[in-house]
Amino acid sequence: MTLDQIIHDESIRQAMFPCVKHQVCFAHAGVSPLSQAAVDAMQHWSQRAGEVGQWNDDTLGLMKQGRAAAAQLTNASPAEIALLGPTSLGLSLIANGIDWREGDQVIYYPDDYPANVYNWAALTQRGVTPVPIITEQPGVITWDILEPLITERTRLVALATCNYLSGYAINYNTIGARLHERGVLLCLDAIQTLGALPMDVEHVDFLSADSHKWMLGPCGAGIVYIARQHWETLRPTLLGAENIHSPNFIAQTDRQFVHGARRYEPGMLNLPGIAGMTASIEMLNQLGIEAIHARIAELRQYALAQLTQHGWRSCIDEADDALRGGILSVTRDDVDLADMEQTLRNAGIVALLRHDRAGTAYIRIAPHFYNSFDELDRAIVLMAGD
Repeated sequence: MTLDQIIHDESIRQAMFPCVKHQVCFAHAGVSPLSQAAVDAMQHWSQRAGEVGQWNDDTLGLMKQGRAAAAQLTNASPAEIALLGPTSLGLSLIANGIDWREGDQVIYYPDDYPANVYNWAALTQRGVTPVPIITEQPGVITWDILEPLITERTRLVALATCNYLSGYAINYNTIGARLHERGVLLCLDAIQTLGALPMDVEHVDFLSADSHKWMLGPCGAGIVYIARQHWETLRPTLLGAENIHSPNFIAQTDRQFVHGARRYEPGMLNLPGIAGMTASIEMLNQLGIEAIHARIAELRQYALAQLTQHGWRSCIDEADDALRGGILSVTRDDVDLADMEQTLRNAGIVALLRHDRAGTAYIRIAPHFYNSFDELDRAIVLMAGD
C-alpha cells in the first residue's frame, strides 16, 4: 500500500482509517482516532490472550517487534528503546534518574505542554535551578535564543520537538550538536512530531513520546529513547522483577539491571497497547515519514492560505521558512472561538480550542496525511463566516 493509493482511493482510505466515515478529525495534536492497523493488532492480541493466555509464545516477539519499529522511526538502536508510555512517565524517569548536583541548571520552556514543564520545575527540590526560556512567539526556540542561557552549570536542556500550540518545530539537530560541544544533555518531548516528521536521535540523549497523537496508536503506549552511553549513569527510578536480574523470581541483594533501555521497564508492559502502537508505527514506516511529512505540510499550508483570506491569523509569524509540524492554530478577533469549535463539532469536524498564557483563544487544526483537501474545505467554509 502506498500513500498515494490511500489519499486517492476513498475505499482504501475508509478501510485504513474508519474514523473518516464518521467525522473529520483535525485533532491529531490531541488524541487521534486509531488506525485500523492498530485496531486489528489489538483485537488479534486480545483474542489470542483469551485463548492461550496473555504471556504466550508471541509475547517476546511482540516486544522485539515494537522496539524494532520504534528504532526505525527514530533512527535509534532497538536496544535504546523502552516501551513505556505516557510521555510524562518517560520524562519523569529521565528527570528523576539523573545524578543532579547542587547548583546544576536545567533549561526548560515554561509555556510548553505541562508534561514537559512540571518535571523540570520540580527539580528545585533537589538543588537544581530551572532556567526558563522566554520567547516572543509560542514555542519559537532557536539556538540564538538558547545560547545566552547556557552557563558552566547547565546540565540539561529540555525541549519539545514541536510546540503544541504554534506548530513550530525546533531544529533539534543543530541545537543538540551545539549542546554536546559544551557537554550539555538534550532531552526531547517528541509526541508532537513522531509519526508526522522525520526523526533522527544522533544528537539527542533522551526522548519520550506516547503513541496516541501522530503515531495513530493507543493511549498509554509509548516509547522512551535512552542513548546507550547513558545506560550506566541514568539511574532507573522504578524497580521491579523485569528490570533487575531475579533468577527463579527470587529477589537479590546485589541488584544488577538488565541490558539496554529495558532497565527502565520495571514490570509487565502494556502488551495490547504495544501491539496497536507497533502495527501503526510499522504502517507509518512503510508509507515513509518523508512522504507523510510532505503531505501534512501541504495540507497545513493550504489551510493557512485559505483561512488568512478570511481574516484568520496564525499565532506565530509564518513568513520565515522554519520547519513546521502538523499544527496550525488560528484566531480571529470578531469570532467567539468556543462557539466556532462547537459549530465545527456539530458539523462532524473535530478541531480543538486552545489558549496561550495571555488568554488568547485559538482554533487548532492538526490534519494528518490521510485527511483530504475536501475535508479542510468543509471547515474553511464554516470558519469563513461569509
